[in-house]
Amino acid sequence: MRVTGVRIFIVEIGGRHPVLIEAQTDAGLTGVGEAGFAYGTGATAAAGMIKDLAEGFLLGADPSRIEALWGEMYAHTFWAKGGGPVVFAGISAIEQALWDIKGKQLEVPIYELLGGRVRGQVRAYANGWSFRCITPDDFAREARRVVDDGYTALKLYPLATPELDEHGRIRHVSHRAIDRPGERRAVERVRAVREAVGPDVDVMVDMSAELTTDAIIRLGRALERFEPVFFEEPVDPFDVEALKKVSDHVHLPIAVGERLYTRYGFRRVLELHAADILQPDVTNTGGILEAKKIAAMAEAYNARIAPHNCASPVSTAAAVQVDACTTNVLIQELYPYRVRGHFEIVDRAPELEVRGGMIPVSRRPGLGVTLVEDKVRPFVWAECRR
Repeated sequence: MRVTGVRIFIVEIGGRHPVLIEAQTDAGLTGVGEAGFAYGTGATAAAGMIKDLAEGFLLGADPSRIEALWGEMYAHTFWAKGGGPVVFAGISAIEQALWDIKGKQLEVPIYELLGGRVRGQVRAYANGWSFRCITPDDFAREARRVVDDGYTALKLYPLATPELDEHGRIRHVSHRAIDRPGERRAVERVRAVREAVGPDVDVMVDMSAELTTDAIIRLGRALERFEPVFFEEPVDPFDVEALKKVSDHVHLPIAVGERLYTRYGFRRVLELHAADILQPDVTNTGGILEAKKIAAMAEAYNARIAPHNCASPVSTAAAVQVDACTTNVLIQELYPYRVRGHFEIVDRAPELEVRGGMIPVSRRPGLGVTLVEDKVRPFVWAECRR
């Protein structure tokens, strides 16, 4: 079996732009994957990287040689060694598609090829519910709605404030909270959520690396009383020593990883014991097997993983494959409140199957989702043929 073609999509829906890939083979099997650029800047760069990688390494290749192809892309692109999100998002998308093909060929889910299932459902925390919230009352009201929907865990961004256009739509989310009043506002927002949901619902707080080290330590100490499950990305991910300083001075579990890439990017964090929870993203850290390897490294350092996920249902399906066969998974990030069309680009979005805050582990072969042709065809960005 050989790869004969690749279609690349930049989907525009609900303010997001998922970058998707469909790899085609001469056996009639196809595989899908996603590059982690559904939000932020860089979708066309990621799509271009996928095109270059497909033309340089994938077309004509045996898709079953996943580890070998990953190694070739890493070693012979020059920029992958020491590289960043664009190159590894491209590699990730291709790697997921290769696993999807292999799973379909063998008629098993991907997790069966990576050690087998350790759980039949994955606990999820809801994200995205607080983006329109400004006042503590807003946060409390929306947090209660999430709990009423069955979620037992949720995450908020206490430093973020939405800027709305004249139609009430979110134009931009500002993190203007560098001063002490902003810090106090963040504390009040977390307090409101904790009081609204009670002590038995898990709350996570994401700092998005917005404050200086001294300020984030001060804020972290102020939030300790609300017992967050984790304190996410407190400092710039490039500054591992600052992360270690925060970890030493704040009595909360530290989480980091959405902007770290491959096992090499996580190594120093683990060596310093600078974080308790790693958050690899299957769509930008190198793919499914790379996330599994990162989890194994974390396990050796008595750490857990809570995979980052902020893209389309393809990303969610890929993350759940890792969750299903990995013992040290804490919880899975989920965005259940996006527009309906976001979930309609695949035939069976995991987000729509959540019950009681739990994602069922699919038994469908491969990744477990298939692109809906009518929904994605208008967004074809490039096609590569052998």
